[in-house]
Amino acid sequence: MTSLILIPGMMCDARLFAPQVEHLSSEFDIQIPKLIGQNTINGYANAILKNASENFALLGLSMGGIIAMEILRIAPERVERIALLDTNPLAEKDEVKRRRFPQMEAVKQGRLVDIMRDEMKPNYLADSPLKGEILDLCMDMAIQLGSEVFIEQSQALMNRPDQTETLQSADIPALILCGRDDILCPIERHELMHDLMPHSTLEIVDGAGHLPVLEQTVITNTKITTWLKQ
Repeated sequence: MTSLILIPGMMCDARLFAPQVEHLSSEFDIQIPKLIGQNTINGYANAILKNASENFALLGLSMGGIIAMEILRIAPERVERIALLDTNPLAEKDEVKRRRFPQMEAVKQGRLVDIMRDEMKPNYLADSPLKGEILDLCMDMAIQLGSEVFIEQSQALMNRPDQTETLQSADIPALILCGRDDILCPIERHELMHDLMPHSTLEIVDGAGHLPVLEQTVITNTKITTWLKQ
């Protein structure tokens, strides 16, 4: 059975991919790593590789996509195909880095819920009947992971590498997918990744923002299945 690694986004756990696990688990050996105990993208990537099968399909969303690109950089021979969802291949801009410092300080003072509610969650989703339910799930995942993980993940994202050359050299089937209404990682970032990767397919999901895996599960699952069976 083919191994499929699903890497969640910042302050998310395996529940982010519940619809994909339900759809794919009969055909694929699915692994969803916990993003804890590291504070660099390279550290997360190496931790995942240590526990991964020799070869695998790799899908990452948002921060998970950033980690997936680092895995592809350091172990390209092990990645059979890659899917990059609602993510960004570029190093973090200085103005974004600066915004993270007050966020981390607030979280150290016990205000994780405030930061997630006021500064992060409003940017996640398109308007839909599911929005409230998904936002509640995002909050619960963040609370379960806790303040220390928020700070570790923030530090990792601040200092992440540019992966332009990694994508240019990737000679494997690639899915580039994002929600049309994603504010955090807009369509032009995905067009850039598509242009960089020689064997990529670009898919834009209507009626979704940053989390199409939860917002538009049917179409997203269809696109992922097509990529896996390419």
